[in-house]
Amino acid sequence: MPHRLQKNGEFVTVYQGKLHKNTHCMEDKTPDPEGTTVSGEILTPREKVRLLPTTPGVYLMKDSQGCVIYVGKAVNLRSRAGSYFTKAAEIDRRTADLVLEIADIDFIEAESEVDALLMEARLIKDIQPRFNALLKDDKTFPYLQITTREDFPRVEFTRQPESSGVKLYGPFTSAGQLRGTIAVLQKIFRFRTCTLDIEANDEKWRWFRPCLLASINQCTAPCNMRISKEDYREDIRRLKIFLDGGKASLMKELEESMLLASREMKFEKAARIRDQIKALNSLSLRGDLESHAQPEVFYIDPQKGLAGLKKVLKLNEIPRRIEGIDIAHLSGTETVASLVQFIDGLPFKPGYKRFKIESVQGVDDFASMREVVTRRFLRLTQEGESFPDLLLIDGGKGQLNAVMETFRMLNITPPTTISLAKKEEEIFVPGESESIQLSRHAFSLRLLQYVRDEAHRFAQHYHHLLRKKSSLGGNEGKRRRKS
Repeated sequence: MPHRLQKNGEFVTVYQGKLHKNTHCMEDKTPDPEGTTVSGEILTPREKVRLLPTTPGVYLMKDSQGCVIYVGKAVNLRSRAGSYFTKAAEIDRRTADLVLEIADIDFIEAESEVDALLMEARLIKDIQPRFNALLKDDKTFPYLQITTREDFPRVEFTRQPESSGVKLYGPFTSAGQLRGTIAVLQKIFRFRTCTLDIEANDEKWRWFRPCLLASINQCTAPCNMRISKEDYREDIRRLKIFLDGGKASLMKELEESMLLASREMKFEKAARIRDQIKALNSLSLRGDLESHAQPEVFYIDPQKGLAGLKKVLKLNEIPRRIEGIDIAHLSGTETVASLVQFIDGLPFKPGYKRFKIESVQGVDDFASMREVVTRRFLRLTQEGESFPDLLLIDGGKGQLNAVMETFRMLNITPPTTISLAKKEEEIFVPGESESIQLSRHAFSLRLLQYVRDEAHRFAQHYHHLLRKKSSLGGNEGKRRRKS
């Protein structure tokens, strides 16, 4: 059902996330079809939110003139919109002024959190509600940017969009959710997010080694000439249709393309389109978008860092896939570990792993590290998966020796393995008695620090989750004993 709102003094109708001009809002007296009245009584916004659905969508806050002053998105419309009518919202500096002006509320349902996020961005861009700008504390809005002048366009997150040669979507109100959306959409449309300058007719790319995204079917690997320029651009065209709100027409187009490919006995192409349709249909099952978001690199140049590591560690090739391991303790009794994965110098969150140490009693970092390495690399070996180009251990020479001893016991040829000791930021290499000490400003050291710190953050996060669970379990036990 369409919803009516105002933009710059004109009354417009929103239908499936698209705006259409209508009559002037001040003259429009059409009764609200969404339940503004019950038994002839006009509902207040506080009362009206209780009737909102619990589905994803966007909500539109209006002032006494019926003009939209704020647009927001929600996974649960009733819960999110209702949060503005609490005591906390009345005194919070970010929402207090807005709450005072809310005279009505409207909503548009969406099929998923992704759809809601994209719909919110389109509405903010078209309507430009004043509180959407005021509530952001003057931060630069993030955008989704697609390059247009490359043979194989890139899809990027940016806060400083280019003025030409790109197609922009946004602004978005949440950087984390935009990053999560890009990660989710990449699994469907398999576009590239790397910074490589790929030309369609350059034969050197035929021998280029794709990153892990290609092997897990999240990128069609134009860097290895695995897809033609035309087919890749067709995927980008379909991505744009989806981002522009044309999901229904895209689904119809995909179904027709799948049937055509099947009739022409292009079964691989038909299967790929079928998987796209299935993934688009399951967008609502993705869960919290921010769980897909990848951390942002603020202080390093990934390419310079990787080139520096190749030189410092005397490697034959740039270490494109790096994994880092860290150990954390829960109250000195329960030990957990984390494994983070970086691809081309940037975090790859779907590759993160957590481990609950099972074979070690008490605090023993060496034994815990041995268990993690054993579980990780035995599994990679059994499943026929490739090893990382570089394995980074958090710790000093002792931790590194324990890991190398584990590889010998497993009869596994290890990847290039090093450790980074935090106190002096020393790099230890197997077989070398002296550590490597780099300038604190070296890009290679900064990249290693970022991998190490991200592994530590992820381990501590798991540690806190378990501690919270343990605390809740204890409280539950106390409540049961009291009863």
